[in-house]
Amino acid sequence: MFGQSIRRLEDERFLTGRGRYVDDRDMAPGTLHAVFLRSPHAHARLRSIDASAARVMPGVRLILTGADLVAAGIGSLPCTSVLAAEKPLIVPPRPGLATDAVRHVGQPVACVLAETALQAQDAAECIEVDYAPLDAVSCPHAALQPGAPQLHEEAPGNLAFLWRKGEAEAVKAAFATAATVVRATIPNQRVACAPIETRAALALVEEGQLTLHCNGQGLHGIRDQICTAMGIAPEALRLVAPDIGGGFGVKNVAFPEHLPLLHAARLLGRPVRWKAAMAEDFSAAAHGRGLHAQARLALDGEGRFLALEVDSVAECGAYLSPVGPHCPTNAAATAMGGCYAIPAIHFTVRGAFSNTAPMEAYRGAGKPEANFIIETLIEKAAAQTGMDAQELRAKNLITRLPHRTAFGMEIRDGDFAARLEECARLSDRAGFAARREASAAQGRRRGFGLTCFLETARGAPGEWSRLRVDGDGLVELAIGTQSNGQGHETSFPQYIAHLLDIPMERIRYVQADTGRIPRGNGHGGARSLHMGGEAMRLAAGALLAQARSVAARLLQATPEALHYAQGRFGLADGRGLTLAELATEEGALEGEAAHALDLVTFPNGAHAAEVELDPETGEIRLLSYIAVDDYGRLLNPMLARGQVQGGVVQGIGQALMERIAYDAESAQLLSAGFMDYAMPRASDLPDLEIHLREDMPTEANGLGVKGTGQAGCIAAPQAIMAALRDAVGAEVTMPATPEKIWRALHGY
Repeated sequence: MFGQSIRRLEDERFLTGRGRYVDDRDMAPGTLHAVFLRSPHAHARLRSIDASAARVMPGVRLILTGADLVAAGIGSLPCTSVLAAEKPLIVPPRPGLATDAVRHVGQPVACVLAETALQAQDAAECIEVDYAPLDAVSCPHAALQPGAPQLHEEAPGNLAFLWRKGEAEAVKAAFATAATVVRATIPNQRVACAPIETRAALALVEEGQLTLHCNGQGLHGIRDQICTAMGIAPEALRLVAPDIGGGFGVKNVAFPEHLPLLHAARLLGRPVRWKAAMAEDFSAAAHGRGLHAQARLALDGEGRFLALEVDSVAECGAYLSPVGPHCPTNAAATAMGGCYAIPAIHFTVRGAFSNTAPMEAYRGAGKPEANFIIETLIEKAAAQTGMDAQELRAKNLITRLPHRTAFGMEIRDGDFAARLEECARLSDRAGFAARREASAAQGRRRGFGLTCFLETARGAPGEWSRLRVDGDGLVELAIGTQSNGQGHETSFPQYIAHLLDIPMERIRYVQADTGRIPRGNGHGGARSLHMGGEAMRLAAGALLAQARSVAARLLQATPEALHYAQGRFGLADGRGLTLAELATEEGALEGEAAHALDLVTFPNGAHAAEVELDPETGEIRLLSYIAVDDYGRLLNPMLARGQVQGGVVQGIGQALMERIAYDAESAQLLSAGFMDYAMPRASDLPDLEIHLREDMPTEANGLGVKGTGQAGCIAAPQAIMAALRDAVGAEVTMPATPEKIWRALHGY
């Protein structure tokens, strides 16, 4: 069962329209619809809000403003990031509804509750808000300059934090002796997470308990953030998530809208439902990436790396989202330097407030930015020294294990050189020159890129799981991790079926309900099988230990005399009892386990991309994409490959077309939906050739697995950009749109 490519069980439900998302829940009698009035300004004082006319409109039952939440004792959403910063993290208040000022376009100002969505929308449009517009700033570099518009009194100069890591003196000394110093400005643009399902919620009092049905990815953490803001105990609030249409990090946290929705349900005693429009998510959910680096790489005379220095500015947006500050600092640092042996690294990050949407974890959360920095520098170093880029990489890859990085990460497994060599062979790098000539004969320019990546996968440490067998022989698997499209409904029962040696059909999967799951850390950081699998393994062991003890007692035998196979404990004389029979005797069998595992796994690999450009238009064709990756042992290779392909496509999207754009002067959002924000389509892509190698299992968990969920979008941007630079013969930044390519080719 372990290692089999079993098709996703949940896909039949999804493909036949039987998925159940938050907005699919049947409306209970009396359900109200919520609509949020949002700020049209990027920065303005709130002089007054007049909702008197709206309150008497047909169907309107309640209108909430920031003042109402304050009067009810509802405070601000917390930022849960913890930074050992040189200048400590400043966390300004982030209210559910604006109070004194608005600080980004789309910030919620009022919440209207009405009998129908149209009535709520009509009433929202009749609320009169007196704004006093203020100067705004959208560029993080400009926000940190003297005289920039100030967002928060608590944060002079718009500095959210100053964070440093590494040995500055060692890096300085290495650069002083370097034969070659490579410098680069490396922007990593702000992008939208853009899950296919926008944020949605249903707030109600259910069985006497305040309850929120939402499409969150980590319900226990979201619950705790909400309870902190509302001043209530965690047990007073239940969170439930049905099927989720993607998340990619943005749904990991609580949002301001959750606070007025829950307050309205509590106040009125009626269910309240809300679903964000796509424009609302683009403007007011959260964005990802947004790390802008000035970086230097020092090399000796033979091309060996001596030191890496990165000085960066991280976009924070107008408010700090719970995990936002963690991504460009703590998380990025774990992967800084990639899979290369670099003796000394120094990393500086300044967090900048600006009149833009908050920043949050987005698939990879700091690791794509870190890998992109070192891989870009290596490409530049190869060009500057005249060395072959593949040879330069091979010369500097980590080869002796275990290896402790300059930032203290201990890497115990991985054959980085083998991945690079195999990817070069499978992509026929040796034959590229002939292919380039063939393209040139047709008036086109062809480019090849071969780069590496290293992920540091763990997410939140620790996890919980419980297995329960009832007399019907069905096994209930409950776990604190959570799926939002990864296939847990298949892979987790597959693993339990392997551990218990029973058919998958006998396993019922339970997730995403704080009323049934006492604890858990949800999704994020490619942690689910690493952390959740270990919890399942321990829970299965506890269940079988209990079952063995019961079987020994009932069969009047020693536990050691029993052998277990196919869900049955048996003796040499043929007598035995199944799990179902044992559960019937005992009422139930149960195995529960929790662990505090905090070890990191290191997914890694090499990716090759080949592109062709039309010099007359700048049009880009991605001709081939090949990956050779190591994710340790593979529980379900088909699902693992699908995860990697999805991540690769998101990385391709960032490299070629995706960018959240704000007007430089007004900070108005210019890319508020798919009319202005491009994402890759199937027609933009070649077949993605993904090769998975299982020869380097990890010892960080009992399964030998490494996370697959984020690696694709960590690896893809640098491979695509390396190919484009090779084709253009000049520097190009992400997103490498046809216009940028055309300008680079023609010197504009």
